Amino acid sequence: MIIVGVDEAGRGPLVGSVVAGAVILPTDFNLPELTDSKKLSEKKRNILYHLITDQCQWSVGEASAQEIDEINILQATMLAMQRAVESLNVKYDQVLVDGNRCPDLCNCTAIVKGDLTEPVISAASIIAKVTRDRQMIELDKKYPQYGFAKHKGYGTKVHLEALQQYGAIEGEHRFSFAPVNRVQMRG
Repeated sequence: MIIVGVDEAGRGPLVGSVVAGAVILPTDFNLPELTDSKKLSEKKRNILYHLITDQCQWSVGEASAQEIDEINILQATMLAMQRAVESLNVKYDQVLVDGNRCPDLCNCTAIVKGDLTEPVISAASIIAKVTRDRQMIELDKKYPQYGFAKHKGYGTKVHLEALQQYGAIEGEHRFSFAPVNRVQMRG
């Protein structure tokens, strides 16, 4: 039986894509330390990320900041999850998704706090979080004045102050999110 685990990272930030990970664990894959990526240190996440990407089938799907602005964050999250599963390009028996809603996929079950209880979802959580964090580190190299490498795009005091001082970045910030929209409107 082929089970795909799916989770996302980046619903709350003010900048960047929402990223979904999809993972299929081999039957002999056993990492007892798999859990919700937010409960792991960055170092531990990176170690597990390498183990997962070396030993499992996995993929990533995204929805851009522009797509988030066009269809809203919930629909963009579902789209990213759907893209992640579809890019695995395998015939699966079941999809397990962290949360209370399923994207438009066959045989999908949503599990609240599934990233804590289902190792396959935990693995997907790690893939999504590490991928998104790396995107924020890259964005920080282009726009160091915003501090993306530290706050990962969340609406921290530092980020909000940078938005006030430098404005929002076209194509990167989510203009449908209130703190960004307020700055944009001041333009």
